[in-house]
Amino acid sequence: MRARQTSCCFSGHRPGKLPWGHNEQDPRCTDLKRRMHDVLESAYEEGYRHFICGMAEGCDFYFCELALQLRQQHADVTVEAAIPCASQSERWSPEEQRRYEHLVAACDYETLVQEAYTAGCMQRRNRYMVDHASLLLAVHDGQPGGTYSTILYALQRKLQVIVLSPTEQD
Repeated sequence: MRARQTSCCFSGHRPGKLPWGHNEQDPRCTDLKRRMHDVLESAYEEGYRHFICGMAEGCDFYFCELALQLRQQHADVTVEAAIPCASQSERWSPEEQRRYEHLVAACDYETLVQEAYTAGCMQRRNRYMVDHASLLLAVHDGQPGGTYSTILYALQRKLQVIVLSPTEQD
C-alpha cells in the first residue's frame, strides 16, 4: 500500500557535504546511521509503511539500506526508489554504481521521474517524493542546497518534518 498518509520520504547530504566523506566506518557516520535507524523504527511505530528514497550517494543510500532492513523485520513495509533520471549513477565510482544497482533491485517499487538528465531533475525527484508522503526525514547541517529546498517544500506542503544533524546528538 502506497498511501500518502502512511508514506515517509527522505532527503540528506551526499558524501561531499559530510565531514567523513565516503568513510562510513567513521564513528560520526555510524552514530548517524544509528539515529536514522531509531527514527525509522519510530516512524514504523507511528504507522508509516512505505519509504521513498531518492537514491543518491551518501545519506540516501544509508536511508535505503535501513528501510530495507526494516522491511526484513516487518513484512508490511515497502521501499520505493525514486530515480531522478536514468543516468543518475553513470559518473559514480564502479563500487557506488554496484551499490546503487543492488539497492534499486532490492526495492519494491522503482519510479523513474524522467528519462534524461536536466538541470531541474533532482528537484523534480524531491518534489515527487514530498508530494507522495506525509513525513519527511532529513539529514541536514543547516547549509543551503537540495536538502534545504526539500525541507522548505515539505513544510510548505504541511508534511511532518524530522531533521537530524549529520554529526550532533539529537
